[in-house]
Amino acid sequence: MVSTAMAAEVQRAETVPPGRRPARSLVPPVAAVLGGTLLIALHALVYSYWLVDDAAITFSYARNVADGLGPVFQPGAEPVEGYSNPAWLALLVIGKWLGLFDHGAIFGIPDYVLFPKGVALLCCVGILVAFYSAARVVSRHPAWVTFGAGALLAAVPSFVIWSFSGLENSLYGLAVAALACGLVRAVARDQTLAWKVAVTAGLLAALAALTRPDGLIYCAVYPLVVLLHFDRGAVLARVRAVGLSLAAFAVPVGAYFLWRKAEFGIWLANTAVSKRQGFPELAFFGRAGLLLAYAGALAVLTLALCVGIALTRSAVLRNAIVTLLVPLALAIVAYALLEPDWMGEYRFATPVWVLAAFVAAVSVGAVLEHAGVRGRIATVGTLVLVMIPAGDGFVAAAQKFRDNPSVPMCGVATRYGRAFNGYADVLGIREGTFVAPDMGGAGMTSRLALVDMVGLVDRRLGALWGQWDMPGIRDYIFDEVKPTFIHSHTVWSDHTGLLADPRMMRDYEVVYTTNYGPETLGRAGLDGDFVRKDAVQSPEKLQAVREYAVRKMRPAEHMSGLSPLGKCGETLSPGQLPWPATPN
Repeated sequence: MVSTAMAAEVQRAETVPPGRRPARSLVPPVAAVLGGTLLIALHALVYSYWLVDDAAITFSYARNVADGLGPVFQPGAEPVEGYSNPAWLALLVIGKWLGLFDHGAIFGIPDYVLFPKGVALLCCVGILVAFYSAARVVSRHPAWVTFGAGALLAAVPSFVIWSFSGLENSLYGLAVAALACGLVRAVARDQTLAWKVAVTAGLLAALAALTRPDGLIYCAVYPLVVLLHFDRGAVLARVRAVGLSLAAFAVPVGAYFLWRKAEFGIWLANTAVSKRQGFPELAFFGRAGLLLAYAGALAVLTLALCVGIALTRSAVLRNAIVTLLVPLALAIVAYALLEPDWMGEYRFATPVWVLAAFVAAVSVGAVLEHAGVRGRIATVGTLVLVMIPAGDGFVAAAQKFRDNPSVPMCGVATRYGRAFNGYADVLGIREGTFVAPDMGGAGMTSRLALVDMVGLVDRRLGALWGQWDMPGIRDYIFDEVKPTFIHSHTVWSDHTGLLADPRMMRDYEVVYTTNYGPETLGRAGLDGDFVRKDAVQSPEKLQAVREYAVRKMRPAEHMSGLSPLGKCGETLSPGQLPWPATPN
């Protein structure tokens, strides 16, 4: 436990009478925060207008909630919790209410791009502000520590890509950073057991839990910090403080769980059900090693050595680093326990990068503060040498992702939303259903009733995916839904066996396929668009819709493929027709 004397040392500047206190310039902290944010923003520009399609699932829910239609994916649809980020959803709803989201273009940039990316940038500012607030109590050069942490975050493609993907990662990182840095300040000032600290820690853990499901793990941060800084003479006070923090966490989180049960009839989000997130296996913990390889083993080991050296310095610094290592360890555990994510670039590791960057910056700063001139030169030289291969790896990862980003929202809006609107128009279909595996952009643009093949926004299919019941999925789609249109491709065709099912050949006509002809309809792995036979009025209509696919859909799809980082119009709305994406 930090002694009262040590706490007094930390607070000495605050207890000096105002007339004798040296003026504190705002320039260094502002420059550090804005400089670090600028580096992050410059990296984010590499990915231009790109948003991942899963983000648009939350966009669709935000649109409908803001319009008073409830938590539904489409107007009139059954309420299903097809999102896993209620706090981020709430921000999008507020943005729509304020006219900043889902209304049109702002300065020529679609607000469905500008608003989530703008909020992400503000969250990055908040992360660096939290860093500075903690660095003030452990370093004589907090501005440099803050800027260094910001520069490290700006260098990590995984952090930047997912923070600016339209998903909740930036808010998640902010919640965890605020929690960790707030506890660093409290420990350094011997205020860990103060009721305000306990309640704030609980509420920030609740924010993390309501931003991502794995955020539930951060309710353990405050109790573990209290345990690590244990004082035998204050057992009752510690029990009281931990109970207060857990209560502050449980009230909002528990209220949301009760609302979920009342609204959707289940305790877990439908996304968790469909993804089959179960109890962890021991082998999952090996996934933590992937993060080490991504960041560069030599760089991580060198920074770990700096952490070890910093732990031998002052008690204030040692306690601060130990406090930071608690949420960092939990972040690594949470990443290891989650089912692997198909989107790539370590989407679930955002809190790991946030906390690791700050621990590294604080530790390197401490080493440099206590080293002589030669020691500083040696330390900086070593860090530069070990960072070169890590930097090469980051550059390669960023370039690879820029060239082939994960499922762009605009590509889905064009290919599945707008294209199938066009098919329905050509065939004269006023109302119809459409089964497909990518729902985000389609939800923003389709006028058809969507059925999510993957089960994220469909309760029945979500349960079937959770049981890995592929025959059940095929029976439900062919015998109960009987969709007007079906699209499937690659892995989803292979997993479900949908396009190899005899009912596909019996009930559906080919509208468009890639590198296949109608005669290969029964082959597994087939990519293509299909229409129910009883929805086609004549052979002429079938030929017309096939020509439309080649003449309108295919060029639009081609343009989207050429410009995966591009935008797709000022607005996204149901009923829109295909048109080429705007180059980035």
